[in-house]
Order: sequence, then C-alpha cells, then structure tokens
Amino acid sequence: MELTKPISQILNHLEKIHSFNAQNPLEDTRKYLETMSFQLSRKKEPVAMIEELNISLESHQVPVRIYRPKGKDVQNSSAIIYIHGGWFIAGGFETHDAIVRKLANKTGSVVFFVDYRLAPEHPFPAGLNDCIDSVKWIADHAVSLGINANQIGIIGDSAGGALATGVSTQIGELLKFQVLIYPAADHQFNTKSWETYETGPVLNKEGGIQAWKWYYPEGRNNPDPLAVPILIKDFKNTPPTLFFIAEHDPLRDEGEELATHMQEAGVPIHTIFYKDMVHGFMHMDEVLNEADQAVHEMAEFAHQHLKTVTK
Repeated sequence: MELTKPISQILNHLEKIHSFNAQNPLEDTRKYLETMSFQLSRKKEPVAMIEELNISLESHQVPVRIYRPKGKDVQNSSAIIYIHGGWFIAGGFETHDAIVRKLANKTGSVVFFVDYRLAPEHPFPAGLNDCIDSVKWIADHAVSLGINANQIGIIGDSAGGALATGVSTQIGELLKFQVLIYPAADHQFNTKSWETYETGPVLNKEGGIQAWKWYYPEGRNNPDPLAVPILIKDFKNTPPTLFFIAEHDPLRDEGEELATHMQEAGVPIHTIFYKDMVHGFMHMDEVLNEADQAVHEMAEFAHQHLKTVTK
C-alpha cells in the first residue's frame, strides 16, 4: 500500500487524535468522528438559510436540518435527502455539516439532513425506518416545505450509503437519483480489500465488527437484505445511482460488488474511482482537493436528474 504524501500526513494526524474523557468504546468512536470532522475540514461555507424541525412519528421524533441555498422564499425547489455515515453508531448534524453546506450551495437544491436514531441504543431497523419515514414525510409535505415532490434525490455516505440503498429499494419511486459514497454494504468482512486494510487506514476490522454487532445483533443468523445491501436481489425501485469508491478503503470491494449487483438488475450505474483516496476523504477538504471534486461530481449528477429551476 503506497500512500500519497497528503494522505500520509492526514493519517499521522489521525493517530494523534484522542477522545477527551471518553467513558467507553462507543463514546470514543462518536467523539473521534466529531474531532476528525472538525480538524480536517476547511472553514464552513455560509448557506443562505438553515433551519431545523422535528418530524413527528408514532412513538418519537426525527430531527431534520434543512439547508436552503436560495433562501426561504424560493418555491418548487429540487431537493436532496442526506443520510450520514458513522458505522450506524456515530455521526450527526455537526460531523457532516461542512459537507452538506457545500452540497447545498453547489447543487442549488434544498438539502434535508436526517438525524436518524443510532445503534446500539436503537438497532436495526430503527435508523432505516427513520430514513424511510422521513423521505415519505418530506415528499408528502413538499408544498409547505417549498420543494417539488417530483424532484427529490438521496445521498448517503458509508453507513448512510447502506441506509440510502435500503430507502431506495423500498420507496425509490419517490427518488430521481441516488449517490452512494464509499457505502457499507456487507457485514461479513471477507473481501480482499478488508484483508488488505484490516487495520486501516481510517477504518479497522475490529471496530467494524463491533459496530455491525451493535447495529444488527441478529445479522449472523438470518441476515435481512435491508440491513445488508449486498444481499438485495430486487432493485426494481432503485433510481439511477452514482457510486464513489476510494482506492485505499476496506469497503472498496463491497461497494464495487453492490454496484455490479445494481447494474446486473438494470439500474443505470455510474462509478467514480478515487485513486489514492481513503475512507472518509469527503471530510478532509482542508488537505485533499478530491473532496471538492467529489462535491462537483455529485452536483453534476444531481443536475442531470433534477430540474433545479425554481419560481
């Protein structure tokens, strides 16, 4: 494994990050992701308007942050649902805020950031159900939200890629496109890329196994394809999908396999392979130009499938 100088510098920095007063491995993981996101991202871009609301479901509420790059008065805007990563157990508004701000400004679409429930407090299917219910709610309330219900896409990174895949499999008829950024697609850890990158960079096998156990405790006995996307057979509702695959990523092979499964099922697929990149590179725009390039690629793909004209 040969790493570029910028990547090596990032990895050296990551090795020095220690979670302050973490009480257990779960808290350590959550604080580590927060710290990494803050320290490796550039100054956040301003967005014309950011607001928050809670979607009231039967037994709980799902927080949603709304990014409006053209302000509140714009109606009939295209929209993007963003599903964050974090091994199903970490992440939230602040860890991905910088990425979503850039995405909103670059696409011109209203972006809805869904803060779904995390494991182990809420194992599968809680997080997936939150994402499905939130997409339905957003589509149902499109007029009051100032968006066009027929111009919605979805983007998910890492674990969020697994969740987005589950959403599009169930209600893909509501979506015009999907972007999966280095998606987590399998819980077996038996690919060549996991063998190569068992101890990193960024992710490691030990932590991944624990995360999947927390997220999907019953997964080994009777795996559900909605939790483990690599097992999905029916992609009939899945919209055109863009994959980002990073070269030095233990999730590389499962992401490529998922793309192959979709393509074989007839889903229009486009894959962009980021040479030299590691998992999570979207958080590293302070050092890596590829992070901005990826946002540009997402915006181009979104514009191909959404009408961004507003009135």
